[in-house]
Amino acid sequence: MQQVLTTAKRVEAVRLRIAEACRISGRSLGDVTLVAVAKGFPAEAVREGAAAGLGQFGENRVQEAQAKLPLLANLSPRPTWHMVGHLQTNKVKTALGLFDIIHSVDSPHLAEAISRRAPQSVRVPVLLEVNVAEEAAKHGFSAEELPAQAEAIRRLPGLDVRGLMTVAPMTESPDQVRPVFRRLRGLAESLGLRELSMGMTDDFEVAVEEGATIVRIGRAIFGERSGP
Repeated sequence: MQQVLTTAKRVEAVRLRIAEACRISGRSLGDVTLVAVAKGFPAEAVREGAAAGLGQFGENRVQEAQAKLPLLANLSPRPTWHMVGHLQTNKVKTALGLFDIIHSVDSPHLAEAISRRAPQSVRVPVLLEVNVAEEAAKHGFSAEELPAQAEAIRRLPGLDVRGLMTVAPMTESPDQVRPVFRRLRGLAESLGLRELSMGMTDDFEVAVEEGATIVRIGRAIFGERSGP
């Protein structure tokens, strides 16, 4: 019978894989932030992750986070919450009350909405989502339009543009998406942006080797999701 891994064991395994990718690429382990994406998992799964030493969690949907986060309000230390899914402009006000950083700013319209809703005297940390592979079904700026759009968004009040994010295509081999991660790193460097949110369960080691500063891991930490 196959042994069922605990959340703590999965976290340990992921951390070891990140450490090995850092070793291969000559990077420091401290340069990579592990965000555990809890989409589709109950609050108790987040508690187990926190007990295993995780302090950064991601959600894809505002509505799910709105129901789940109040159940975790007594976690200590308080986790950092990342919005990693597509954000609709009509959910911006709610999202700003839930999340500490938004990874998925994918249009000037959304950036402007966040700017308008940002609390006074606070700059909301955001990442700009780039559709590097130009997949029709995915959101994000094209690589070609990014420089001009990033310049305009960085001028908006209330925003702290920290870096770029991408979701790589599904491929047979993680190495096939290496050029996607490499291009995102080049775009970030050209714009003077430090943070690179790239890499998920199927490709995070390649992402780390190519410079990811944030990896978004769901399945490898929490197991298979039962829902969509």
